[in-house]
This record gives sequence, structure tokens and C-alpha cells, in this order.
Amino acid sequence: MSFESPVRLWLLVGVAAIAVLYLVLQRRRSRYAVRFTNLRLLDRVAPKRPGWRRHVAATLFLSMLALLVVGFARPSDEVRVPRERATVIVAVDVSLSMMATDVAPDRLTSAKSAARDFVQGLPEEFNVGLVGFAGNASVFVAPVTDREAMYNGIERLEEGSAGEQGTAIGEAIYAALGSIQSLDAEAAEETPPARVVVLSDGANTAGRDPDEASAAATAAGVPVDTIAFGTESGAIEGAGRRMSVPVDGETLDAVARQTGGTYHQAGSSDELRAVYEDIGSSVGYTTERQDVSARFIGIGLVLALGAAAASMFWFSRIP
Repeated sequence: MSFESPVRLWLLVGVAAIAVLYLVLQRRRSRYAVRFTNLRLLDRVAPKRPGWRRHVAATLFLSMLALLVVGFARPSDEVRVPRERATVIVAVDVSLSMMATDVAPDRLTSAKSAARDFVQGLPEEFNVGLVGFAGNASVFVAPVTDREAMYNGIERLEEGSAGEQGTAIGEAIYAALGSIQSLDAEAAEETPPARVVVLSDGANTAGRDPDEASAAATAAGVPVDTIAFGTESGAIEGAGRRMSVPVDGETLDAVARQTGGTYHQAGSSDELRAVYEDIGSSVGYTTERQDVSARFIGIGLVLALGAAAASMFWFSRIP
């Protein structure tokens, strides 16, 4: 934190002087009370001594003065604020392997639930879009601020809802970039602040090369965060036999490193939610230095009200 007018902080010396003067006066009052030897008469004159309560109003008042002085010095601090036109595209793998039950009830159901929580935690002004992918990639929801549209799109994610079988990570990235560039009239000329979050459980097996898609994302200035979801023990049942589908995050790791995103692994629903929460804390924000004097002035006014209330209820004299 820094101050635009630090010289005004010298007024705190005056506040400290008032505090010292108050302590001196309280000590003198105590000495005077001790010299008043007729204690029975003292009890009749002042039968109810407020004790610690008499210091509360003074303490609140001095604290209020200190906070107002700090606010008067115009403090500023770095504040994280949402970027204008910030856009987040969530891409979810809907291939057959996502039906593995190593994450209860299955990978895809858990992924949908966590994606919904992730979207719900984003600022309302963010544009959010949804891509589902298997052997192909489809835009389920173009970037919008309408959260209900996103929730409905997430519910429509089903195994096989993105064409033939396979895992087309590169196609998912291209589809996400296309959604971002069609956000508005300006997006085609200048890519808005954007981020893509790709969740999958395997390596690329279909579509265009993820390296090429990563290069396109890098050129557009769009980081791609990736999540490898599942465990080594994942398996699916089909055609009367059990097929092993262990999680494979090598391709996802390479995509994240190439685009400047982050790579995560999640082997449970709780871990996936923690990953999404971590990603959500960084996407679509920028740090700006802003005047924060209102914080101190507001708290100071609350303390002033407290001091006034304490004086009124504890020390007022009603005829």
C-alpha cells in the first residue's frame, strides 16, 4: 500500500497526543478519587462508577480519528478487477472413456458438476462458452453472460454428443478460439482477454494436431489451462469385456506449457473442484492500482457511530 499524500499522515501525531492527554487526565482523576477520604460520601455522590465502559467511547473516537487521517492521506493499493470483455471457454471431453467409474458416479457426470460450479463462481460480467469434444468438437454454447444458457449447455453434454469416438484435443482448442473470435465485432480484429480450460482423460487420437492448435492459441494470446481427469485404474464395460482407460495427461501438459497456461491433475471430484477454483481465481482479471481511502473512511464512520452510541446509552442523564 502507498499514499498519494503521505505528508498528511503527520496528523497522526496529533491523534497520538490526544491519546496521551486522555491517559494523563485519567491518571489524575484516579489520584483525586484516592484523596477523597470520605468513601461513604463518595459512594453517595457517584454510586455507579462506569469502570471499563468509560474508556470504550474514547477508544472508538481515537480509532475513528486515526482511520480518517489515513483515508485523508489518500491510500492506494493494487486491486484485482475483472477485465472488460473477459471470456472463458470451457471444453469438456465427452468421449466413451469419460464413462469410466473410477470417479463416482463416472468421469463425465463429475466433470459436468464441477464445470457448473466453476461457471457459477465466475464474475457475472464474464462471457462464458462451452465446447464438447470427442472425435470432433462442437460449440454447445457461444460465449454469453447468461449463466442459465451455460447450465443448460452443460446438462446437454453426453457421451457421443460430439460426433464419432476419439479424443480431438486440437479440434477442441480450435473450436474454442473460433468462439472467442466471434464474440463481437471487435473480436475478429483484436482478441478479447480470454482463456480456454480443457478437461480430458486421454491423449489426442483424432482431428488436427494439438501442437498446431497450441501455436494458434499462442498467436492469439489465449492461454489454455488443461486438466487431466481420472485415475490409472479407470475402466469401461463394453461388448461383454472390460477395457482399461487410464488417464493420460502428457498431451494436455504439453498444450499448457506451449500456450502459457497451467496443467493440473485431478483424480476425484473434490480434486477437480479444487483445480477449477484455482483456475477461476486467475482467469479474466487484471491488477490495477486504485484509491482505497473509502475503506478507511467507511470503517472510521462506523467507529464514530459506535462511540456516539456508547456515550448515549451509558453516560446520558435522563431527568
